[in-house]
Parts: sequence; structure tokens; C-alpha cells
Amino acid sequence: MGLFALSLVSVFSLLTVAARADVVDIGTAGAFGVLGGAGVVNNGSSDIFGSVAGSIATPVVTGFPPGTVTAPGVLYLEGVANGDTGTPFGDALAAYDNAESLTPVNEGTDSLGTGDLGSLTPGVYTFNSATVLLNGILLLDAQGSDTASWTFQIPFALTTAGASSIELVDAPPGDFTGNITWVVGSAATLGDNSEFLGSIISQAAVVLDDSATLGCGRAISLNASVTLNTNTVDTGCVVSAVTSAPEPGTLLLFPCGLFALVFLMFHARAHRRSAPVLQ
Repeated sequence: MGLFALSLVSVFSLLTVAARADVVDIGTAGAFGVLGGAGVVNNGSSDIFGSVAGSIATPVVTGFPPGTVTAPGVLYLEGVANGDTGTPFGDALAAYDNAESLTPVNEGTDSLGTGDLGSLTPGVYTFNSATVLLNGILLLDAQGSDTASWTFQIPFALTTAGASSIELVDAPPGDFTGNITWVVGSAATLGDNSEFLGSIISQAAVVLDDSATLGCGRAISLNASVTLNTNTVDTGCVVSAVTSAPEPGTLLLFPCGLFALVFLMFHARAHRRSAPVLQ
């Protein structure tokens, strides 16, 4: 049974990714886990690994405690500057404009639809739907690089379905220093218990529904508020083990392999029981 358990551990250890370390180069905004142009509202025991602030124009930040900001993150109750480049909101706006100006590749297509997007290699992707709804699992295939970059241009609203997830795969263990950036022209909403990766820079409100998590990035609303509901937001990104996107055939072979392993294990036990005892 020990061999069977070891095999399971070996397989599932390839599928684990944890979030820690700065990944998005957006100037002084990079130190922030949450930035709300019209303030930040927290409900419940949210954990933020990064600074939290509203703007000087609307500095209100409520719900801390019970929410916590982990050092070296800072809770700014008087807001931060939202002026030119060199200020958190100014740098976030510059990053938004820069991301919007990039030419999308979309792997040979002009735009992406909605729903389950499968696996995407690094690049710039644009959407043409009024509301982009992400369902299921989106795999970001780093192709063995720890500096891979994805930019998603969303002209209108972004919504993730409940329990949906984004996963970073085929990235080497350790600090991932690439970029995952979502620029959103309208509101962004992360569904209940969804697991999201990357920095959201939105023109309108950003809402994280109950127990949604955001790793490898931050939640930034340039002109509205950010609302939290018992969430974890982490600017960091550390890959805990080598991960890869399994081929469909591999997924089918996995249960067959486990069955064969169990069969061999019990066959070996039966053989030992039936073997003659030598005197």
C-alpha cells in the first residue's frame, strides 16, 4: 500500500501551485493588493498580502478589521495620490493605457469568445463580447518560462463563474516574475469561490464575491470602488512544483494506470500467500 500512496503523492504534487511574489510591473501601484479610486469596502475576514488604499479624492477604507493587511503591506486610511505617473493611480492608469495599445495575437484569430478558454500560451488576447464570462478552468501555459506574460484586453465587463479557476502550468518552481494583466473597460466581478490569477485594472467597480481568491496580482479600480467579501488577495506568485497541462489522452490513461498499479499490488500479495514455505 505504501507504493500506491507514494504514486498518488508523486502525481498530485505536479498539480500544486501557490501564490507569492510580485509579478506585475506597474510602477508604484505594484506594492498594492487593492486600490479603489472611490475607496475600498471589506466584508468579512479578508486577507490582503499587499497594501490597501483608496484615492486622496475618496480615501474611505472600511472593514479593516476584521480584514487584515499583512506586512510589509500598509493600510492607507487617508488615501494615495491619483495624479500623474509616479503615483499609484497614475502608474496604474499608464499600465492600463499601455496594455490597451498592444496588438493582440489571439493565436491567429481576431478575438476570443467567452466560456471555457482551455489553455493559452503567452501573448496578448482581446475579447469582443459585451460581458466576458469565464467558466471552468483556464490554463496559462508558461512553456517552461518563469517570465511569461499574458495581457487580456476586455472592452466591457468581466465576470468569472462560481468555482471557476485560472491555473499557471509548465512554469519552473520558484518565483514567477512574469505578468498576468487584465484591463477591463467596465466592471469586474469574481464569482463565489473562484480562483483568479493576475492583476485586474478596471475602469469601473471591482467586486470579489464570497471566498473568491486573487493571486499573482491585485484588484484595482481606477474610477470606482473595490468590494471584498472574505477574500484572499496576494500580489505574490511562487510555483511550488513543476506543473504541466495534461494532454486529453494523458487524463484518460491516469485512471488506467492506477487500476494497473492496484492490480499488480494485489497480484503480488496473492503470489506471496500461495508460495510454498521452504524449511
